[in-house]
Amino acid sequence: MKLMEFFYFDDKKMDYANDQRYSSERDINVVEKNDTRKVRLTLRQINQLRKNSEVHEFEKAAELEFIQGMYGQPTAEELAAAQA
Repeated sequence: MKLMEFFYFDDKKMDYANDQRYSSERDINVVEKNDTRKVRLTLRQINQLRKNSEVHEFEKAAELEFIQGMYGQPTAEELAAAQA
């Protein structure tokens, strides 16, 4: 599991902040070695998983846009401005 799923870097504060995606108070499913019961997800848990997935996709798209801006080919306007 990635550490970014629990923490993210807050650009405004220039510090790490808690993303509140995972809450240990809500995590009541402690599975032991001898526990053979099948874990059933509630609708609330499925909805939380869906929200986490959407946030992950948004972060991935934002990071990809940042990387493309950093390493992508400059446009004609940017080249003209750099030459002037």
